[in-house]
Amino acid sequence: MAEKDLEKRKNELSDLEKHVILYKGTERPFTGKYYNHFSPGIYKCKLCGTPLYKSEFKFDSGCGWPSFDDELPGAVTKKLDADGIRTEITCTNCGAHLGHVFYGEGFTQKNVRHCVNSISLEFEDYESSLTEFANNLETAIFAGGCFWGVEHYFQNIKGVISTEVGYTGGYLENPTYKQVGYENTGHAEAVKVVFDNSIVSFEDLCKIFFEIHDPEQINRQGPDVGEQYRSEIFYTTEEQKIISEKLIAILISKGFNVATKLTPAGAFYPAEDYHQKYYQKTGKLPYCHFYQKKF
Repeated sequence: MAEKDLEKRKNELSDLEKHVILYKGTERPFTGKYYNHFSPGIYKCKLCGTPLYKSEFKFDSGCGWPSFDDELPGAVTKKLDADGIRTEITCTNCGAHLGHVFYGEGFTQKNVRHCVNSISLEFEDYESSLTEFANNLETAIFAGGCFWGVEHYFQNIKGVISTEVGYTGGYLENPTYKQVGYENTGHAEAVKVVFDNSIVSFEDLCKIFFEIHDPEQINRQGPDVGEQYRSEIFYTTEEQKIISEKLIAILISKGFNVATKLTPAGAFYPAEDYHQKYYQKTGKLPYCHFYQKKF
């Protein structure tokens, strides 16, 4: 949203909306329109319209305000309050005050509660949301070693709607982790990234891909060895292929002996649930992926 449009939206807010969204106030508990609201859809920033939360993240904590145990990647910024006690959450895109986030309360398995003012939100059902964003949604599939680490770096990028780890590039249908690791399935561990290309481009994501793993290694990444750990981009459009080729050429011109393969995307088989967002669930950090600027 352009700055002049954002200022116009601010001026159109009611006094109570300004009190909460601009001046970090709090609405009274049990009074918000979304406190007891559980329809399927997307909760968006009231001020700028950026998608923030899926309805699947919402739960009833009994606190009097809408509660979510997750956010859309990169959508919410967390900052310690001046008192050093609570952690404020704001819309990453426009800075609108949403509420506060709390940890360790045990309400859900994720052990996180985003306590959000209803007045800071707008709701849109899935059918309307998909219609609005369908033209901007794009899918990319990257393989660069253990999919835990690759997903870790992609899932919080602004503009990334979802990430999913899985297996692709082989011939066995519906493979298991054990089969991919110990049998000749031809599959690579990969991450499917769905993103809004009006916010983040495939080229930006592709650059990050090359910067979080070693594209010179063949059939391995760090301590992980095997064909399933190869470096490969499974492009979903010809434009993605052209962009990938351009970036590989740049890396080669800088002295990198790039081993990354480019392959048309085929069937993608989601990995088992315990692999999804592994580092987010465990609180650990990647052991064979790290960021190194290359572009």
